[in-house]
Amino acid sequence: MSSPASEAASAERGASPRPALVQISGLSKSYRRGSETIHVFDDVDLEMHDGEFLALMGPSGSGKSTLLNIIAGLDTPDKGSVVVGGEDVTRMKARRLAAWRATHIGFVFQFYNLLPVLTAAQNVELPLLLTRLSKADRRRHVMTALEVVGLTDRAEHFPKQLSGGQQQRVGIARAIVSDPTIILADEPTGDLDASSGDEILTLLERLNAEFSKTILIVTHDAHAAERAQATMHLDKGELVR
Repeated sequence: MSSPASEAASAERGASPRPALVQISGLSKSYRRGSETIHVFDDVDLEMHDGEFLALMGPSGSGKSTLLNIIAGLDTPDKGSVVVGGEDVTRMKARRLAAWRATHIGFVFQFYNLLPVLTAAQNVELPLLLTRLSKADRRRHVMTALEVVGLTDRAEHFPKQLSGGQQQRVGIARAIVSDPTIILADEPTGDLDASSGDEILTLLERLNAEFSKTILIVTHDAHAAERAQATMHLDKGELVR
C-alpha cells in the first residue's frame, strides 16, 4: 500500500504505480491451544513500496508481532504468501531462508536482544558472521552502522554499560549493518522513557528520509505511529486503513 502522498504524486505525473517491494496476499494464521483453535488473522493483504515508512497498530494479541515475524521469515502462515523483492518468503527452505533473512531483513526488538557478553561492536557484527565478508570489511561495516546511530564512542562498551536508549541504538545499528531491504521494528520504543523513545523514532525517520530505508514499525503508541507516512490497524483478524 503506497502512502496517499506518493499516490498523489504519481497521479500528478501520470506515472504508473511502482511495483510493491512487499506483497502480502491472503495471509492467514491460527494457533492450537489444547482443543481450541485461536484465529490470529485471516486473509490479510498488504503492500509496501520501496522507501515507505509504515506503522502497524492494534490491541494486544491482535497479531501485529506475528505478522511481522511472518514477513521476516521467523514464522510461517497457514496460508497465503509473502513476497519481498520478488521472492516468496513462505516457499523458502530453512537454509535458504536463513541466508535470505541475513541479507534482506533488519529486525529491531522491543527489549534490544543484545548479548550481554559481547561489546556493542560485536553485537552489531553478528548478522555479518553469516556473510563472506573479511574481518576487516566486517569491522568497517560495523563502525559505519555505529556512526549512523551516533555510538562510535561506545563501540567497546558492553550492554550493561549503556542506557536503554543506547542499547536500542545498538539494536538499530545491528539491524542496518547488512544494508537490509526492509527494517522491521517491533515496539522499538516500548521499553524506553519518552525522551529516549523520541530519539529512536527520530533515528528511524532519518533512516527513512536520508537513507531511503523501507520501514515497518509495530506499535501501540499513537505518538510513535504519527512519525510514519501512513498507519494500518490490525484488529479482530482484519487489517484496515
